[in-house]
Parts: sequence; structure tokens; C-alpha cells
Amino acid sequence: MSKIAVLPGDGIGPEVCAEALKVLDVVAGKYGIPLEFEEAVIGGAAIDRYGVAMRDEDFARCEKCDAILLGAVGGPKWDDPEAKVRPEQALFKLRYGFKLYANLRPVKVNPALIDASPIRGEVLRGTDLVVVRELTGGLYFGKPSKIWKAPNGVIKGVDTMAYSEPEIERIAVTAFELAQTRRKKVTSVDKANVLSTSRLWRQTVAAVAKRYPDVEVGHMLVDNCSMQLIREPRQFDVIVTENMFGDILTDEASQLTGSMGLLPSASLGKGKFGMYEPIHGTAPDIAGKGIANPLAMILSAAMMLRLSLGQPEAAGAIEDAVQRVLDAGHRTADLGGKTSTSEMGDLVAGELR
Repeated sequence: MSKIAVLPGDGIGPEVCAEALKVLDVVAGKYGIPLEFEEAVIGGAAIDRYGVAMRDEDFARCEKCDAILLGAVGGPKWDDPEAKVRPEQALFKLRYGFKLYANLRPVKVNPALIDASPIRGEVLRGTDLVVVRELTGGLYFGKPSKIWKAPNGVIKGVDTMAYSEPEIERIAVTAFELAQTRRKKVTSVDKANVLSTSRLWRQTVAAVAKRYPDVEVGHMLVDNCSMQLIREPRQFDVIVTENMFGDILTDEASQLTGSMGLLPSASLGKGKFGMYEPIHGTAPDIAGKGIANPLAMILSAAMMLRLSLGQPEAAGAIEDAVQRVLDAGHRTADLGGKTSTSEMGDLVAGELR
């Protein structure tokens, strides 16, 4: 029996999670995979109910599971920059607490959706890359981090970006080993012309590269990478980068596919335990309207089956079902269509049946 922690979160999180569970129920029955789901409240919903973004007892419940499915957290209601408790603290607690230092975000342009992207089709065709984002270091975890008023009345803020050689080495190893299963090319993205942490990053990645002579390695400044993703995305295979750069670049890369509602992600550590979530946010403007795209959440569930539960056949069945639904022309609102959230889930489940 595999036990899955389900953390729907805020905004559209509960809506898309419900469709992923619908699909998992079908694929579990079809392939004889015993699954048990353990649900908990996190993010803004947990702040409203418990006063914290995630209770210690709910974290402990996740510890007893084989993987985590997470919707999304946050929203305007909890956006006060001076608040001591914020929804995102739940993400940091999960990532850091489970040592989930490697975030894998695949970006593959679907031929059926080539016209959904704002980028020209001839630029997009053949794009198939994975961003490997370091997830537990950098600015998001830097200390000290504060806002204060100076004696002259000017309000100041400070954040620190810190990386150690072992932190960089382990994420680089993840990228190179992934590249060996793909087209054997790694692009390391940094800002080595300005940042000391980036100079250490480049130096460490170059040292790791010597262990993988069969993998081509290149180094690229983050501003150039952001341009190259739009100009010639086919040149990339595996991109490895630090926390904040990865966060920004993957949102940009999502537009290559036509919508953030299509992209799954996996956050992994050293073992098989992982956390799986769509890269989109809570989308409060469409929450509760039944129009959110659940495919990124469904595809995240497929990644969970493959990477944490050792069920590649079931994972492939979900991915094939999603492809057939898209090939048939079904589209949610983000892709210019009228298929509802629940209808899209039903379609994918129906293809599996």
C-alpha cells in the first residue's frame, strides 16, 4: 500500500487536486496499485483555521507517507508583506524539512498546442527541456532577512544569498545524471559576472562536469538564458540553476507550451520520497469558477507514479491519456477553450478506462 499526502492548499489548488485524485483512482484500479490518501490543510487555509501555514502534526502525517501531492498556496488575502505568518512558509517547511533540494520542471512543447503559445511555431517545434532548480538554498533561505527603518526614516530591506559547495555539487550531479538519460547536454545558468555565489556555482559545476565526460556542458548568464529560451529553446536539454533564477526561468518557459496550466514538477531529495505539484500558482481570479486547467496537476501525479512509486507503466498511461484528450481538441479556458476543470478530469479518466 502506497500512502499519499494530499495538500490541496488555496485558490484553484483544491479544484485541480480533485481531478488528479479522480485520475489516480482510475489508474490505480486499472493497474492494481493500492493507494491510500491522507489529506491535510496548508497555506492560507491553514492560517485561517490554525494560525500557522502548516501544523507540526500535519508535517508528521506527511512523514508517514510515500509522496506528497500539493496544489498551490497563497493569495491576496494573505499578501501583507509585514505579516509574520505567510502561506509560503508551508512550502519552505516541506522543502527544507524533507531535504527536497532538486526541483525538476519538464518543458515539452506539445504539437497539438503549437498555436497556443505566443511564440512562433517554427521556433517552438522540437522543444523538450528540463529545468533542474536548486530548491533549499539561495535568497529564499538566506539569513538575515528583514525590513527596518533607518534613522533617516528610509525603509530598507535585506536578503542574503548563500550557497555552499556541497549544495551546488549535489544539484549538479542530479542534472548530469538526468542528462545521461536524455540528450547528454547540461546548461548551467548563473550570474557569475556579478555574484560571488554564482562564481562558486560555476566553479563547482565545472568540477562535477569532469566526472561526466559523455555529457556536454555549457555555462550561461541568466539574462542571456532568459533571452535564449525565447529565441532558440530547442538548444536546451537540461538547465541547472539556483533557486530564484529557476523560479523565474520556468515561469517564462511555461509560455513556450502555451500555458502554465500544463507544466508539472517534482521536488526530490536523495531517496524516492518526493513532492509533486503544478508550477502554476493559486490563480485567485479564477478560483471557484470551475475553469482552471487540471492537466499540470494530473501530470504531476504521473510524475509521482514514475519517480516515487515505481509505476512507470501507469505514469505513461496517464500521459498518453492526456495527449489523446488534447489531440481530440479539448481545451480549458487558458488554452482558449470551454472545457471545465471537472470535464477535463473526466475526459482523462475516460481515456484511461
